[in-house]
Amino acid sequence: MKLLSVEVENFKNVVKSGEVAVDPAVTCLVGKNESGKTAFLSALRLLNPAQGGDFSIPEHYPAWLEKRHRREMDLDTFCPIKATFQLEPSDKKKLEDRFGKGILPSDTIGLRRQYNGERRFSYTTVEKAAVEHVCQGVSLGSERPATMGGLAAIIAKLKTNAEDTDAVARATALEEARSKMLGKADGLPSAVVGVVDKLTPKFFYYADYSTLPGTIKIRELLKADPASLSVNDQTARSLLEMAGAEDDYLLNPDYELRKRELQNVANDLTQQILDYWSTNTEIRVELDITQRTERRNDGQHAVLDELKIRLWDNRHFLSLPFDERSSGFKWFFSFLAAFSAYEYSGAPIIILLDEPGLGLHARAQKDFLRFIDERLAVKRQVIFTTHSPFMVQPDHLQRVRLVEDKGRETGSVVSADVLATDPDTLFPLQGALGYDLAQHLLVAPHNLVVEGTSDFTYLTLLSRHLIEKGREGLDDRWSIVPVGGADMVPTFVALLGNHLEVTVLVDSQKAGHQRLERLADAGLLKRNRIITVGQVLSRKLADIEDVFAVEDFLTLYNVAFGRRLAANKLTGTDPVLARIERHTGEKFDHGKPADILLRRRDELLPKLATDTLDRFERLFKAINATLPPPS
Repeated sequence: MKLLSVEVENFKNVVKSGEVAVDPAVTCLVGKNESGKTAFLSALRLLNPAQGGDFSIPEHYPAWLEKRHRREMDLDTFCPIKATFQLEPSDKKKLEDRFGKGILPSDTIGLRRQYNGERRFSYTTVEKAAVEHVCQGVSLGSERPATMGGLAAIIAKLKTNAEDTDAVARATALEEARSKMLGKADGLPSAVVGVVDKLTPKFFYYADYSTLPGTIKIRELLKADPASLSVNDQTARSLLEMAGAEDDYLLNPDYELRKRELQNVANDLTQQILDYWSTNTEIRVELDITQRTERRNDGQHAVLDELKIRLWDNRHFLSLPFDERSSGFKWFFSFLAAFSAYEYSGAPIIILLDEPGLGLHARAQKDFLRFIDERLAVKRQVIFTTHSPFMVQPDHLQRVRLVEDKGRETGSVVSADVLATDPDTLFPLQGALGYDLAQHLLVAPHNLVVEGTSDFTYLTLLSRHLIEKGREGLDDRWSIVPVGGADMVPTFVALLGNHLEVTVLVDSQKAGHQRLERLADAGLLKRNRIITVGQVLSRKLADIEDVFAVEDFLTLYNVAFGRRLAANKLTGTDPVLARIERHTGEKFDHGKPADILLRRRDELLPKLATDTLDRFERLFKAINATLPPPS
């Protein structure tokens, strides 16, 4: 069955979540710390837990509501979790093979669990379909029972005449068919529930604290009741089962057989890790068994068989105990071990991951998302929580549900509506989108990095204008990338310059030029690909606006701000922006003149002085000279 929707009510800080739609493959719950993500996931786990667990009113009911609500109702019978499932074709076939075609008129099944642990399914059965299925192949004449009670009456009637062997045979056939359908159930509803219950997925919950220990006590774990084990020990037991411990491979006295099995398991784990752990592809898993003598309470000595996990790093020719690896690696390895108990099981499972990969590097988080899509979500639905932008997939935003705590009265709310959410909750989505934009907008082979949008506007318009006049503009291979200010240029180049072909155009004598020089010294940027406006104009100080003749730029300035400032009113030889601000005594928005040129380009471009066009052409030639020859 597929999980369609979930509703959590009065559980920890979730007062009423509302009906939350669940994605058919992967659902991502995004929210701040303490927003209610873990509470929502924990309630869902307890609906039908794979690892056991019960609701507890003292532990789980909202503390500020418990006393008041206890006076109003019986909290033991309150349902904190409700879910709706959809039958898949294979599920429907199993039901119809046993109870008859059309036994369930709807493909949806409801399930809720009360605080006292009692689970209740909600569905509708067509009793007549079950009766017809029982009567199939048995002649009943004109009688057509519609209920199981009616069928029982017919069976009793057929039995009344013991001498009528045909009637007795029909009664026997009906009883056998009914018995086969109902099994040990006391009626049709409980028989249907028995099948539906087996088809309902259990929830496998995995959190950051479910970490595999580096040393595993083999016999102790195998003898223990699985339900009594801690989450860490359950993870260790899963690894033992994966290693074939149930068949005593690990404890076999034959050294070669035992060693071969350890190597097989280690090789399998190594391959799984390398498929999804691009951080270090030079590691391999090593498993070994040691024996340790321990003094018992009765004074006797016992020999303990312990499984040791180590990781060999071929890059450093070093083997380290599992406990000494990074927290991110230990989490990923532990999850592989825990999930192995369910991966190849035919039992229906839904995977719940609470803040997966917190200790993983951003690249490793991306690898884990690939693991979710390629390994987990292929067969099973996955629901995970996060507040990391690297665990949000911008191309799958339909999977995201936002979790926000709206205060004591409203509690935690889960929604897919980004318009109703505060900025802090949206931040991981914004971060994911920003990173995605940076990765996908900057894929041109050759990138010209400029300070801001004004530079972009001037360069684009003047380049087209010059090319239309048969002169040299920017080469078509350039992608112009404004990065939001002079201070951002070195940061941008440091982060992405080594992955991209970059030429940088900056104003002269601005902060950050020394940082650009250091990047060049470090080999992250070729020195000849740093172009300053002053270098082109043969001036010590110059901005992009100084490429215009003073009269041309003042035309743009006057139109933009409704002024009549003339060139002869300006004093000094410093950049034109500084001279204007000194004369007017006020700063102005440098983007407005560029906006005017963009909006009125057909009117203003033809009026530009030859000096302006010559300077821009000289600038474009200097920029184009940094390109490699066309292939």
